[in-house]
Amino acid sequence: MKLKLTSLALLLVVMTTSAFIAPVFKADTYKVDAAKSTITWIGKKFTGGHNGTINLQSGALTFNGKKLAGGNFVMDMNSIKDADNSANLEKHLKADDFFGADKFPTSTFVIKSVSGNGATATVTGDLTIKGITKPISFPATLAWNADGTVTATAAKIIVDRTKYDIKYKSSSIFPEIGNKMINDEFELSVKLVAKK
Repeated sequence: MKLKLTSLALLLVVMTTSAFIAPVFKADTYKVDAAKSTITWIGKKFTGGHNGTINLQSGALTFNGKKLAGGNFVMDMNSIKDADNSANLEKHLKADDFFGADKFPTSTFVIKSVSGNGATATVTGDLTIKGITKPISFPATLAWNADGTVTATAAKIIVDRTKYDIKYKSSSIFPEIGNKMINDEFELSVKLVAKK
């Protein structure tokens, strides 16, 4: 009887200890190919809008199996281009009124959490623009490609520029501006192509 009780106690200790040991998954890191990846932007104002591109400087995505677990990307703010090739607009976007590219040559996004499974997910992380970091969430899709790469796409990331000290012609800050206003929110579309 004593042997049975000792065996039962030992079994309980083993089971209890095992319950507190979480399985360890080795995350796979995929390096983002900047040449194959794209970042586009859209900014709107009362009388129309503009759109263009920003070059990706670097990035990485981490996966547990095929589940996105983390990552980051860095945007080169000196590379801002206007689709209409307006040199004046590009210069203004790089100036202190907007992104202050001389002082803040990069903007970054770092993933903090991911919810959802498989091909669709909600990504939450920290977006840093002009040295100011704010949390942001957006939907993303993942596609595993035949060549071993993975494509992560966020088709519509809405950014409130006023949270990053970009106040130029903001009607929420300068209500008297009238029809010269520029929307507080702009859109980013990000496509990252990465390989292990």
